[in-house]
Amino acid sequence: MSRRQLRPLFDRVVIKELEPDRFRRSGLVVPPGSNEPPPQHGIVLAVGPGIDWWAKAGLEMPVRPGDHVVFPAAAGAWVEVDEERLLVCGVAELLGVLEQSRDCPQCSGSEMAPGESCPDCGRSGAPA
Repeated sequence: MSRRQLRPLFDRVVIKELEPDRFRRSGLVVPPGSNEPPPQHGIVLAVGPGIDWWAKAGLEMPVRPGDHVVFPAAAGAWVEVDEERLLVCGVAELLGVLEQSRDCPQCSGSEMAPGESCPDCGRSGAPA
């Protein structure tokens, strides 16, 4: 049986929601159903070609397949394709792209004592 793929039109993107991260940097676990909603994020599966005038203005889609993105709960429309729940939304509805930070301005990769952690990036020292 062949698998179907959803091809977005215009400035739309198709996103597969990732499991909400319920672990906080502090090590606390936020249980399901708590009042604090986890951030919604997912991975871009497909992007549309953009809008006609974008090419004339030198613009291109700001996301690519494989990008990890953050989006609000009210973004786009949820559809089901081959029993997989996918979000289709306009690129303007995305809040941002999650990227790996190279250097932290606070700790800048310096050695950290065991048990010590950086308040900005969350990196911690090796256990004792």
